[in-house]
Amino acid sequence: MAQTAMPIGQAEPEFHSHGSHEVRPGEIAIGVIIGRTSEFFDFFVYAIASVLVFPRLVFPYMDHIDATLWSFAIFSLAFIARPIGSLLFLAIDRNYGRGTKLTAALFLLGSSTVAIAFLPGHASVGWLSALLLCLFRVGQGVALGGAWDGLASLLALNAPQNKRGWYAMVPQLGAPLGLIVASGLFAYLLTNLSDGDFLDWGWRYPFFVAFALNVVALFARLRMVVTPEYERLFDNRELQPSRVRETLRSDGIKIVVGAFAPLASFALFHMVTVFSLSWVVLFTNEAAARFLIVEMGGALICVLAIVASGLIADRVGRRYLLGFCAGAIAAYSGFAPQLLGTGEIGTAAFMIIGFVLLGLSFGQSSGAVASSFSMSSRYTGSALTSDLAWLFGAGFAPLAALLLATNYGLLAAGGYLLSGALGTLAALAINKELASRIG
Repeated sequence: MAQTAMPIGQAEPEFHSHGSHEVRPGEIAIGVIIGRTSEFFDFFVYAIASVLVFPRLVFPYMDHIDATLWSFAIFSLAFIARPIGSLLFLAIDRNYGRGTKLTAALFLLGSSTVAIAFLPGHASVGWLSALLLCLFRVGQGVALGGAWDGLASLLALNAPQNKRGWYAMVPQLGAPLGLIVASGLFAYLLTNLSDGDFLDWGWRYPFFVAFALNVVALFARLRMVVTPEYERLFDNRELQPSRVRETLRSDGIKIVVGAFAPLASFALFHMVTVFSLSWVVLFTNEAAARFLIVEMGGALICVLAIVASGLIADRVGRRYLLGFCAGAIAAYSGFAPQLLGTGEIGTAAFMIIGFVLLGLSFGQSSGAVASSFSMSSRYTGSALTSDLAWLFGAGFAPLAALLLATNYGLLAAGGYLLSGALGTLAALAINKELASRIG
């Protein structure tokens, strides 16, 4: 029988390595936040461009709705490619080390991102524009699969016993922080450039910024994961890549359950960010720049809600909080999406409520099941769980929600969100049953 995992937080809050350096959870948290903010900035830059740029640049011969749907289809390619990237880079990790893997993955991510900045439009190269965008998007997905560095799992293992929820929320702060910077940058460009200049060259600038942030994040993370102190911690905590086949054999059910546990928060994640932006651009007269500023405000609310989730989870438990949030998201799905069709006040209400629920649920969604992995499988199992969670919960969310909303109304988009909430509740129930059997 596989060795059961040590409960999160059983480790001491700080470690000494032959007296040379103290490794504290706070230090790990800084590296995690830098890395996640960079990744999510990259994510949101592409997501915003999928609504504002690519439908007009790559698919100008289609009506705007169909062009946006095709743009969202390409958006999903990164999530399909991400598990492939994990398989490739886990092999590199095993054979050449975590530093080599991380350098190669972030180099590929940066190269794919900056390549998008030079993307020619359909007017210049025809259908090759769409093909190149697909290629670059797949490159981003493969790279994101390899960007898993295990720092979030290391942070969870080193968290004090009474602060598991607090340290679990730290990596999630990268999402709203990345959204704030990406939305602010696009809002500035839209406000200060003519439509022609924005579509010609202005939209490309955020992709160069994303490349620069990737370089900064690379050095910040390498500074940590390749040092002897951190290598020793990874070894001591058995955070080493296991073979995928062995991991699936020992913890395959837990990986699947873990992938479905955050479906509610991941579906809501895209409803209040990418889908809502597409709906406003396609079906309302509200300026895109103004709505991006609204999203920045929502992201700030999300930061506060994520922090609150850490405090609440340490009082009532992560599973209880996730279950409560899934139920609240299910209720939200029954009425909130229709608020997008009621004007600016309704849109603001949709965003505020949505970002509060998102922060509370997303703040504790990472690794909700990972603590039950066997120690030898925790590193690879967590990576695969993350990949599958984003694929199932996020990869097709903008495409599915917009397709349902345009054909059957906003209530149908709410039905998609409801399915994610039900998936989370089912996964939490199954995980509780598995835990009781193991116990």
